[in-house]
Amino acid sequence: MRKIRNYEELLSHGDVKSRKIVLDITEKTLERLDASLRIKSIMSMEGSCLHIGTKTWDLSKKRHVYLLGAGKACNHMAMAVDEILGDYLTKGIVIVKVPEETDVFHHTDVYVGGHPLPNQEGYRACQKILELVDQAGPEDLFLVVISGGSSALMSCPIEGITLEDEIQTTDVMLKSGANIYEINAIRRHISAMNGGMLAKRIQSVGAELIGFGISDAVGTPATGNIGIPYEHYASTPMGPDKTTLEDARRVIKDYHVADRLPKRVVEYLMQAGPECETPKEFPENTYFLLNTLLDSCIYAKEIAESMGIPAFILTSFLEGESRDAGTFFASVAREIQAYGNPFPAPCVLLSSGEVTTRILDNRLITGHGGPSQELTAAFAILAAKTKGACMLSIDSEGTDGTTPVAGGLTDSASLQRALQKGVDLYAALRGHSCYEALKEINDTVFTGNTGTNLCDFNILYVPAIESENQRKGEFL
Repeated sequence: MRKIRNYEELLSHGDVKSRKIVLDITEKTLERLDASLRIKSIMSMEGSCLHIGTKTWDLSKKRHVYLLGAGKACNHMAMAVDEILGDYLTKGIVIVKVPEETDVFHHTDVYVGGHPLPNQEGYRACQKILELVDQAGPEDLFLVVISGGSSALMSCPIEGITLEDEIQTTDVMLKSGANIYEINAIRRHISAMNGGMLAKRIQSVGAELIGFGISDAVGTPATGNIGIPYEHYASTPMGPDKTTLEDARRVIKDYHVADRLPKRVVEYLMQAGPECETPKEFPENTYFLLNTLLDSCIYAKEIAESMGIPAFILTSFLEGESRDAGTFFASVAREIQAYGNPFPAPCVLLSSGEVTTRILDNRLITGHGGPSQELTAAFAILAAKTKGACMLSIDSEGTDGTTPVAGGLTDSASLQRALQKGVDLYAALRGHSCYEALKEINDTVFTGNTGTNLCDFNILYVPAIESENQRKGEFL
């Protein structure tokens, strides 16, 4: 099965040549990023010995071996560990965002948590996990698989704060315009699981922890040899937390959300003392980092160049308002095709990061959408002036915002197609209903679970166009 499940549909209209280039690069990139394959490349069993990269554990000396996990790429990560451990796995509990019919687990219970907003089933799963950890001891081993999205999926607020408080807090912050680090500064400090609190709980019973992580944090360097334990791992809930209570307080002030967040949350964060700070190190744990945000651009660049297309990584630090990013990329495409700046056409430009959509009033919402769809809708409006320009933007794990699709793909013909079908892209952007708009013109990208979670992946292809003299055969 292709990673991009509606591949053929996306090639049924528009500038097919440009679309095929963009889709083929994306397809091959997602294949290389699949966490199941990454884990299987470094992890194996030999008798009772568990080999992970450069390290080995004798599981015959362990009383119990447990698997815990959460995240938008958790399905593939957990299935790989469950399969490799076989009967050596005592029990697993994982929280996924979207279960697939093709998911196969042997010793693992699967719960469907809420994302982007927490839900009751995620909370119930967290209670089961904490019960499992609390009855463990020094002779037990926990393998923990974590990818982006765990902050919402592992919904377990601290005592004194309710699940409804946590849901409202997440909703407000996601619409505030704050970046993910700032949002997490608040969420982690009101959680009994995130912010390294799960690792702290495992540490408190003396059990050993081996962690597999995918880092979707903007600014994390590219991976090297993933079989060597990663010494600087900093990703919750199984690792240390870089955010602080002071960060959380600053975010509340900077984004003027004190009057929109639950009163209990604001009072707790403003009054919490040093004893309420999240843990900052776990030197006794072993972590393996499978992929980082920059990897997606590096792989895509290699793939594009193997196809004979010059490719450039524009940035892996992309943040800000999604629709503004779409307009910017369309402007760059026009500059490239018209004047050859900053690179001559044809070329591929790659970027990754995490753009956001600011929604201060829910009454403005007229449909569904996500940042990647808003980016490509905005791109389509201005890209109509750049023949053959094509842009794909997806949330690399497979679901963008509140929709079941990964994102969007638009080209220089998309605006005209929208007009012919009576679709108003401007209104869709104003009403944050780009899902309905792009779906109507068959420009949404559907993947299902991809097996990775590296936030936004964006690819722009700009073809060269023949000059009037070239068309006449006059090469001056």
